[in-house]
Amino acid sequence: MTDRQGRPRTGARNADTTPTPLPTGGDAPISEGYVPRVRDQYREQIVPAMMEEFRYSNVMQVPKLEKIVLNIGLGEAVANPRALDAAIDDLTRIAGQRPVTTRAKRSIAAFKLREGMPIGAMVTLRNVKMYEFFDRLVAIALPRIRDFRGISPNSFDGRGNYTLGLREQLAFPEIDYDRIDKTRGLEVSFVTSARTDEEGRRLLTLLGMPFARTEQP
Repeated sequence: MTDRQGRPRTGARNADTTPTPLPTGGDAPISEGYVPRVRDQYREQIVPAMMEEFRYSNVMQVPKLEKIVLNIGLGEAVANPRALDAAIDDLTRIAGQRPVTTRAKRSIAAFKLREGMPIGAMVTLRNVKMYEFFDRLVAIALPRIRDFRGISPNSFDGRGNYTLGLREQLAFPEIDYDRIDKTRGLEVSFVTSARTDEEGRRLLTLLGMPFARTEQP
């Protein structure tokens, strides 16, 4: 097997080789032919379940997860540019994909902020990386949070999209406490094709999102 320049690609596996499971860790390479467990679950179990529950007439009407956006806001970057480098490194390790820098859209004199200054980092995950991240978040990261009792089912935007706020990046095992400059929070947004919050909430619930049962939607 060769790359786009026609050079031999090291470590390429034969077509008849069974793909190895994806290692835990956002910076791990994704094997060719790897199919995320969550995507299989969506196709085989969630689609039929939602068609029956919501009486969809066509399989294309079933909501799906379209992308996951991870974002870290850094007001401190105005005075400490190194904070942005640290946040980018954290997001790269968590998502397995290098983020882009977000910049101020307007100047705010009170905060010494000028238009175009870097104020955060963001990464968008789709397809295989999206499902792989979702699986790690639900199965590994969230249960690591101290005194975790589920997440609020009420943080929807009215169009079936959900945003989860995490207080610190240490919930993800890819982050080594001894290597970070400080703990910082991040937002994880789940963008779906659902038309209502009810559909979006049910989709994420079936995918395994641990919504708290004590709160009413």
